[in-house]
Amino acid sequence: MKFINVRDLRTRPAEVWKDLKIEKELVVTNNGKPIALLTPVAEGNLEETLHSIRKARASEAITSMRKLSSRKGNQSLPMDEIDREIRKHRKGE
Repeated sequence: MKFINVRDLRTRPAEVWKDLKIEKELVVTNNGKPIALLTPVAEGNLEETLHSIRKARASEAITSMRKLSSRKGNQSLPMDEIDREIRKHRKGE
């Protein structure tokens, strides 16, 4: 996996797009920290690619919540309490 600085997007965009075609994905960094992932998409598979990325993010969020819950000792919450918490957060309370 190749890393590029955010500055490279402004100063050498043609090289970045060429690298993307070769590498298939590039990690964009700012001050040495990853901030974005560039990946090529085709017009025909844009929706599928977005769906896959969103699904991966959701899975990551669930894993993170499970770890946090376990650390806090909440892994044995009854389902009605879980549902109540979900409703509460969906309402923005």
